[in-house]
Formats: sequence, C-alpha cells, structure tokens
Amino acid sequence: MIIALAQTKGGVGKTTLAVNLAIERVIRRHRDVLLVDADEQGTATDFASLRGERLGGTGFTLVQLTKGTSVRTQIPTLREKFDDVVIDAGGRDSGALRAALTLADIAVIPFQPRSFDVWTLDKVASLVADAKLVNPGLRALAVLNCADPKGQDNAAAAEALADNPEIAYLDCPIGRRKAFPNNAAIGLSVFEAGQPDAKACQELERLADHLFTTPLSTQ
Repeated sequence: MIIALAQTKGGVGKTTLAVNLAIERVIRRHRDVLLVDADEQGTATDFASLRGERLGGTGFTLVQLTKGTSVRTQIPTLREKFDDVVIDAGGRDSGALRAALTLADIAVIPFQPRSFDVWTLDKVASLVADAKLVNPGLRALAVLNCADPKGQDNAAAAEALADNPEIAYLDCPIGRRKAFPNNAAIGLSVFEAGQPDAKACQELERLADHLFTTPLSTQ
C-alpha cells in the first residue's frame, strides 16, 4: 500500500506522522517499508540520518525524491520491492506532491484545529480532484493532528469537512503530545521512548490500523 502524507501548508506535523507511521509498520507489523522523502526541506532524511547514527540502522529504507518526475517514475518500480510505501510530500504545492497523489492509495492530510489550517484543506481538495483524473482510486482522508484535549476547535475542524467533496474526515485524532516532537528530535518513534507515552502510542496505533489494516471509515 502507498500512503502519502500530503499538505500545502507547513507546520502541521506531516513529517512527524510520516516517520512514526513508517516505524509503526516495522515494529508492530514487521513490514518491509520504504519511506520516501518528497519534501524539499528534507526533514525525513535528516530524521533517518539521526536515527541511523543513534541505532546503527533505521529499520526502513529511505529514498529522497523531490522532483515530480522522479516520484512519478521511480516509485512504481520501487513499490514492488516493499510491503508498504510512506511518502512524506508537501509543505507546499509542488510537482512532487502532485505526483505522489497520482500514485497513492490513500492521501493522509494532517491539519491542526486552527482556522488557517482548515482553510488550506480547500487547496488540497483541488489537488486531490486533479490527481483523481489519473488515479481514480485515490482516497483522501484528513486527520486532526496536535488536537486539543478539550474545547470546540476540534469539533469545528471536523465539521468544516462535512461538505468537502474530495476529502473525508477520519476520526483518529492525534493529540498535542510532547512525546512526538521529543522522540523525533532524537531519531525515535513514540514506541521507542524509554518510557513510552501510552496515549500517544494508542493514538498512532489506531490511526495506522485504520489506514493499513481495516476498512476505512469516512465518517
């Protein structure tokens, strides 16, 4: 399966989710995973380098493909060698992001419960619509990241997607938990901390299970 983490806005936790999902596949499901860094900022590549130095290996294979033509031509060949492919794409509208959407089975669109993040979903929806002309089987799912523990922002963000024709809301929010950035900063997933944050692990497991192993809910 090919999962693309896609956004046209930075700062939504896209790369953190991408690396954690890739490692979840390796640790929990013993899958052979390809992580594609298709973001020009190269944060996933930096994470993999740090992880390799710390652990002596990453546990997954990483390739950096930041051009649309490279994504479009190389991933179809590479996917045959791996169980799952996770693409870290976006941060802005780019050729690599558009190419990733034409190849993915599922586009995961992380957003935070803030007005500017919600507004960007209309831009992503337009890219999804274009990609479906080439990739009609593409499913686009918005996931609330850095969700607030309480308040109306989360509910309002989900409601904003109710009438979106291209993107469905996936009710698997990821909370605003220090475990994600703190572990990413040292090349680890939330599963690998000395004292893992149980809630962070549970949330990530639930998201991964919905994306990779169970029929998708679009409610």
